[in-house]
Amino acid sequence: MKLRSFGCCCAATLAVLAGVAASAQTLADVARTEESRRKTIKEPSKVYTNDDLKRDASGGETPAPASTAKPASTGDTAPSPAGAEAKATDAAGQKDAPANEPARDRAYWSDRMKQAQDQLDRSKMFLAALETRVNALNADFVNRDDPAQRTVIDRDRQRAMAEMDRVRKDIAQQTKAVADIEEEARRAGVPAGWLR
Repeated sequence: MKLRSFGCCCAATLAVLAGVAASAQTLADVARTEESRRKTIKEPSKVYTNDDLKRDASGGETPAPASTAKPASTGDTAPSPAGAEAKATDAAGQKDAPANEPARDRAYWSDRMKQAQDQLDRSKMFLAALETRVNALNADFVNRDDPAQRTVIDRDRQRAMAEMDRVRKDIAQQTKAVADIEEEARRAGVPAGWLR
C-alpha cells in the first residue's frame, strides 16, 4: 500500500518536473527569438512626449501641474513669459473661433455624405425589421383564439404600425437630406467622386 502511494507521488513529481523542463526550454527559445528580433531593428523606437501630442480642438493648452507653478512675488507686476504666451494663444483662438469652419475638401464632403447615407440605411433596415414584426404579429393575431391574448397582440401590432409610419417619415426626410447634400455639392462645384 505504501509502495503504491509512493509510486504515485513519484510519477506526479516527475510529470511536474517534465512540464517545468519543457517550459524552461520554451522560454529559452522565446528569449533567443526576441534577441534576434532586437538585433534586426535598425532605428530606435520613438518616444512620445507631451509636446508630440496634438492640442485639443479648442486650441487651448493643457494646464501646467500645480507643483511647477511659481508663486508670484509681491513687487513683480510683469507677467511671466509662459503666461504671456498663453494669453496670446487665447487671444488668437478667440479671433479664429468664428472663422473655424471645416475645410470643404474631399474628406469633408465624403464624411458628410457617408453620415447621411448611413443614417438613411439604418432607417431602412429598421423599417424592414418593423415590417417583419408587423407581419408576425398579424399571423399571431389570426392564429389566437383567446380574446385577451388577441387584445395584447393587437395593441403591439398598432404600436409597430405607428412606429413604421414614423420611420417612413424619417426616411423621406433623410432621403431629402441626401439629395440636398448632392445639390449643395453640385452648386459648390464639387466633383461627383468626392461624395462617394
